[in-house]
Amino acid sequence: MDCLAHSIADKQPGILKTKAESNTMKDYQPQPDLLKERIILVTGAAGAIGSAAAKAFAAHGASVALLDNRQVKTEKIYDAIVEAGHPRPAICPLDLEKASPKHYVKIADMLHDEFGRLDGILHAAGMLGTLTPLDHYDLTLWSRVMQVNLNAAYLMTRACLDLLRKSNDASIIFNSTREGRQGKAYWGAYGISHAAVENMMEIFADELGGCTNIRANSIDPGPVRGRLRALSFPGEDPNTIPEADTIMADYLYLMGPDSKGVSGQRFSV
Repeated sequence: MDCLAHSIADKQPGILKTKAESNTMKDYQPQPDLLKERIILVTGAAGAIGSAAAKAFAAHGASVALLDNRQVKTEKIYDAIVEAGHPRPAICPLDLEKASPKHYVKIADMLHDEFGRLDGILHAAGMLGTLTPLDHYDLTLWSRVMQVNLNAAYLMTRACLDLLRKSNDASIIFNSTREGRQGKAYWGAYGISHAAVENMMEIFADELGGCTNIRANSIDPGPVRGRLRALSFPGEDPNTIPEADTIMADYLYLMGPDSKGVSGQRFSV
């Protein structure tokens, strides 16, 4: 029975039946070799969460593919991973805002040639846009935010599904935000794009859960020190905001085998 037939016949949500938000893994202690020999793609790898996650995944044994268009920052992440003695990563340059569907297929082909399979994707790339009322939102900016936050995550996941199917335990993590779970004034395209990402995650989990080894979940990381937070709250003291490397337990849990069978869930840090 293929995935579509399974979904129609079962008429049930994905691997887990509840859609309720899950608590953070405050007490989770990952094993040092949690991700040994796993191949993981991280989008937005030069950003605060993407870079912290890439380093954490590599530190626990994964070979990480670093996808970003900020070359200098990406190379610094690459160098840090190599200098720490972790598995050598790969660099996948791509501008998510300008990429066409063919570019995503090319990245998938590159990963196939380099690794032969994929065990996980973390969609950490994101674009804020502007905080403004919907009736004044710049339409060009609206399209740019939707392209980076929503369309890119879909196109990358779709292009890599065959690689993920080759894994015995594949995990897709979509970065989310509280504004995507509860609409708030002025958050515009940023909030709406993440609301769509949450729904997309649940659809992927439901469609893939009964007939593949692929699971999908989302994480709202909460306030994290970085570029997006500074743009959103320019008057805030950044020293009062946690750094991304302090919240990696959730990402490691969902990317590793300890969360096998967990899918379609919304996690919050």
